Amino acid sequence: QVQLVESGGGLVQAGGSLRLSCAVSGRTMSGYTMGWFRQAPGKEREFVVVISWNAGSTYYIDSVKGRFTISRDDAKNTVYLQMNSLKPDDTAVYYCAADRWRYRSMLPVTSAEYDYWGQGTQVTVSS
Repeated sequence: QVQLVESGGGLVQAGGSLRLSCAVSGRTMSGYTMGWFRQAPGKEREFVVVISWNAGSTYYIDSVKGRFTISRDDAKNTVYLQMNSLKPDDTAVYYCAADRWRYRSMLPVTSAEYDYWGQGTQVTVSS
């Protein structure tokens, strides 16, 4: 049973930074494409960023480009999301997700393409 557990959320002032972690257990993360999504109060869950299974490709939504950085450490079975210059609009529950299919033609950016999900970690950015 693959499990994903996020950590690192919290309350931060605008302009501050947080580093989220997502620990994968149950099998090696190697071979999984990993993504981060977020859901703000009253809004749909939205895709934020993805990193390919071999870390060769990433894709960010425009609103976080230049501020967020995704990385992975397969030896530690962990994916990270470094978030800098945080804005109140970044306030949301952040979820990590894993996609088992290694050879997609394009990086997965929709919830339906992911097979495993964490429970989420709250990020609150105060103005």
